[in-house]
Parts: sequence; structure tokens; C-alpha cells
Amino acid sequence: MPTPERTSLDSIVEAARTLLEAGGPDRLTMQAVAEAVGVRAPSLYKRVRNRDALVRLVIEATLRDLEEVLRSVPAELDPPARLAGLLRAFRAFAHEHPAAHHLIFANGPAATRPDPALLAQAAAPVLETTAALAGPRRSLEAARTVTAWTHGFLSMELSSAFNLGGDVDDAFEYGLAHLTTALTLPD
Repeated sequence: MPTPERTSLDSIVEAARTLLEAGGPDRLTMQAVAEAVGVRAPSLYKRVRNRDALVRLVIEATLRDLEEVLRSVPAELDPPARLAGLLRAFRAFAHEHPAAHHLIFANGPAATRPDPALLAQAAAPVLETTAALAGPRRSLEAARTVTAWTHGFLSMELSSAFNLGGDVDDAFEYGLAHLTTALTLPD
């Protein structure tokens, strides 16, 4: 008689995500995940090939969640308002999932990199909005500019690297307003 399954892939990924947020990437081990889901490490390998595969699953789950958050920003908003909403939503997401935020931007081994289709899906709301602001011909460049600024700002914010005083929320809003203006095509 076969042994009943004691865990699911979904519960493994959720446990991995919890461990990642609690202790960073170093805490994300096959042994720690196995303990978290109540199995022995060898049993985990029946569902997940290795740590790289586990990291990829975590990144992909994070991208799906990020896409859902970004898609919750109404597409009907005018492009500057939508971009502001998208970047504020992205910032809130990064604050809720700082380790996962870092992980989706890390240049890890090829085996940990997510399916490019998932990246495209998660980026679609930003690309749609930058196309409306900068024009379809420059939407990718504009989206990369927006993403680079936002990720850089969030990386500094999440690591408490803004050490010169001032209000970080005001700084984010200032950058957001000027970035939107810079991307907007003249009428």
C-alpha cells in the first residue's frame, strides 16, 4: 500500500516563502522547509528537485502575487494616476515581502530564474501604462526606467540607507511625480 502524501507543493512553497521573509535567503533551506511542513528532508525531494528549484518556485509565486496586486490598480485611471497607483502598490508589496522583493531582482543561478512569461505577465500593467505615457515605441525603455528607479528607491528604503534625514514618503512621492512628468509625451 503506498504511503499517503503528507504535504503538497503549495504548502512547501508557502513554507519556503514564510522562511524567506523570516530569515532571508540563508534561512531558505530544504531542511528548514521540510521541518516547517512536517516531513523529513528526503520526502521534500519527491516534490522539489533541489534548493534552486525551490527558489524558482518562490520567485514565481511572488511574481504571481505581484501581478495580482498590480492588476488591482484600475486600468481606467489616466496614465499618470495609474503609474502612481502601480508604483505605490509595488512599494507596499515590497514592504510586505522585502526578502521576496529582493529575490525577484537578484541575478541568481539560471536554475532559479523564473519563467520569462511570468515576468512579462507581472510587468504588463507597467508596460501598458508606460506605453500610454511615453508612446508604444518607447514603452519598454520607459518601463525599465520606472522599474529601475522604483527598485533602487525600495532597495535603499528597505535597507535603511536613507541617512540624511527628511521624509522618505515625501521623497518617494517627489520622485514619482517627476518621473511621471519626464515620461509623458508632449501633446
